[in-house]
Amino acid sequence: MAKYDVANYDSNFKINSEIKEEKITFYSVRQKPFRIFGLFNVKDGQPFRRMPQEIADATSESVKALNLNTAGGRVRFSTDSEYVALKAEMSVLCNMSHMPLSGTSGFDMYVDGEFCKLFAPPVKIKDGFEEIYYFGSKRMRDIEIYFPLYNPVDDLFIGLETFSVVKDAPTYKYKTHVVYYGSSITQGGCASRPGNAYQAIISRKLDCNFMNFGFSGSAKGEEAIVNYMADLDMSVFVCDYDHNAPNVGHLNDTHDRLYKKIRGKNPGLPIIFISRPDFDNKIDDSSRRREVIFQTYMNALYSGDSNVFYIDGKGLFMGEYRDCCTVDGTHPNDAGFVRMADIIGKEIERCLKGVQRL
Repeated sequence: MAKYDVANYDSNFKINSEIKEEKITFYSVRQKPFRIFGLFNVKDGQPFRRMPQEIADATSESVKALNLNTAGGRVRFSTDSEYVALKAEMSVLCNMSHMPLSGTSGFDMYVDGEFCKLFAPPVKIKDGFEEIYYFGSKRMRDIEIYFPLYNPVDDLFIGLETFSVVKDAPTYKYKTHVVYYGSSITQGGCASRPGNAYQAIISRKLDCNFMNFGFSGSAKGEEAIVNYMADLDMSVFVCDYDHNAPNVGHLNDTHDRLYKKIRGKNPGLPIIFISRPDFDNKIDDSSRRREVIFQTYMNALYSGDSNVFYIDGKGLFMGEYRDCCTVDGTHPNDAGFVRMADIIGKEIERCLKGVQRL
């Protein structure tokens, strides 16, 4: 039987990967006026990272590898070019059975805050891919491109019409990072596109900068990474690593300790605790884990800390269409991430606006 390819029958599924433009100039996103957000390493010749590699190395072998996943990375710029081309250098692709390649390895382009184009790699690539998108008109546009959620990116170049204007994009309203720490759900599994991870949705709605420290199966409150995060300049800290604690005892040993370390270095920082959203998966275990998280929250309140907030994960997916919120009972799809963004985003908005507890 011949190999089946739906693109042979529906042109909407074809990827326009051939760039024929003659008057095109490619720019490294590591150079001004392009600005990279959410990633630590922007030096030439090295792959992008989410934190210094020595911190990841000191945390665990899995975080050492996952640090090269570019979840939360963005590049922003403004241009009047009639088209934008993307050329990504990627030596591997992250293929999963339950998450589309568009989410693990694609790049999302938003124009003036609205979704415009997904640059998705072909199923088989060698060293990377390139693609171009035509706007159909020439005017100034603010561009934001999200990096892949689960793929390493060695380098990235943006192609624009030669002699077109390219300059800094407007800054975020809230420039200081909202920092998220957690599991594969935090990293973005299993959004269909990087821009549909809940942190990205919140960022666009509130116009706030953020960093994604979601590490699939590997967020366990280790001392090295907690110490690193405690020293960051943050506007809000969102703690959501319930799923990755090996057991309730480990969560109990690390959760309050993590809170105290973050609070010790950041006296006035709003801290949001979240328990796992798939509460109805292993209810007994979920209940005991929730008790640990809630106890950290209550201990903080009793100590006089009014800048701690708690979101019960049980309420994130529950209700009508709960079964439509995940791909496997645990990892959110786009519907699940929209629900998370709505509830978590409202709490973050109150924190950013400085609304005090009544």
